[in-house]
Amino acid sequence: MLDTTKRIAHQERAVLVGVIQKEQKEHEIQEYLDELAFLAETAGAVAVKRFYQKLAHPDSKTFVGKGKLEEIANYIKTHDINVLIFDDELNGSQISNIEKIVDVKTIDRSDLILDIFARRAKTAQAKAQVELAQYQYILPRLRGMWKHLERLGGGIGTRGPGETEIETDRRIVRDKISLLRKRLAEIDKQSFTQRKDRGEFIRVSLVGYTNVGKSTIMNLLSKSEVLAENKLFATLDTTTRKIVFETTPFLLSDTVGFIRKLPHHLVESFKSTLDEVREADILIHVVDISHPNYEDQIGVVNKTLQELNSFDKPILMVFNKMDLYIKNTFDEWLEAGTKEEILRDLEERWQQQTGGNAIFISALERTNIDKLRKTILDKVRELYRVRYPYKTEFFF
Repeated sequence: MLDTTKRIAHQERAVLVGVIQKEQKEHEIQEYLDELAFLAETAGAVAVKRFYQKLAHPDSKTFVGKGKLEEIANYIKTHDINVLIFDDELNGSQISNIEKIVDVKTIDRSDLILDIFARRAKTAQAKAQVELAQYQYILPRLRGMWKHLERLGGGIGTRGPGETEIETDRRIVRDKISLLRKRLAEIDKQSFTQRKDRGEFIRVSLVGYTNVGKSTIMNLLSKSEVLAENKLFATLDTTTRKIVFETTPFLLSDTVGFIRKLPHHLVESFKSTLDEVREADILIHVVDISHPNYEDQIGVVNKTLQELNSFDKPILMVFNKMDLYIKNTFDEWLEAGTKEEILRDLEERWQQQTGGNAIFISALERTNIDKLRKTILDKVRELYRVRYPYKTEFFF
């Protein structure tokens, strides 16, 4: 796998930076930086300080402007900071300019997510997908990286690398990208053959924002042990299990979680993994109802499903972590009747918005899991009756 110099070591001390553009509000950037801090934590760093700057447009040289960057640099010098993390994507020139001023490693959100994916990749397919995304990330930034290596001043050893060296590196990276694409194409062929060999089973896929509890639900429904952690992107490789509810079999897949500003080259690299979503007959969209921005997360997932041409499939909305929602929303003194009315209004609202395809559960406390199983079973059986009416043995 590609060995970059920007790997985040265990418990590095990080400073986070965001930009508030004219259409955004201050509380929104704070929420975005909360997620960036969680990403940093997942990668093994601790966020000790946040900076944000109001700008109509990001500065072309330093992203946040020289004055703000000098303020950040002064903080870094006096607080033993190892890494500076920007919430938005930087180009190679910006990274070079910023590092000259702050004198610490500087990465952006895409690089951070790639780092997490590299750590989480276990199978040959996932490792190749991440490596491809890393090279695609580096290619347009090579000139900035070379520029950063140049030494200032004159004399022996101070000349920067010429066009020949840069072009050599570009050719090496392009060759690597081509090789990885061929390797992934071969893996895709094998995966396609495996999917064809699954027969005429109805396919159900769990989708959702990262860290909403998909793997926990997968474990409950399939009675298998799939990695489930309170970290972003705990699952990279799609896990598929054959499930039998009563006498009805179907295939259930747990897929990689989506996230805001997911790097486009990462989406491209993981297209084969996301084929499970494209080829699914039913999607179970899992939502963390306890998250303060759960509606924004729903929007991110819906947008990604549209990009995958999968938004027109039957979708069951599963609002998970109701135990946390109740704990975070209601005070102890609130009357039981009022609490029940609020919960009823919440459910009615989403039943109306989803056409009756919503269910509220707590996977951790196993609340409403039987209802979830029955709802999935009914939808799977309905599809079998339409698609394979001659296979009555599946229904009874």
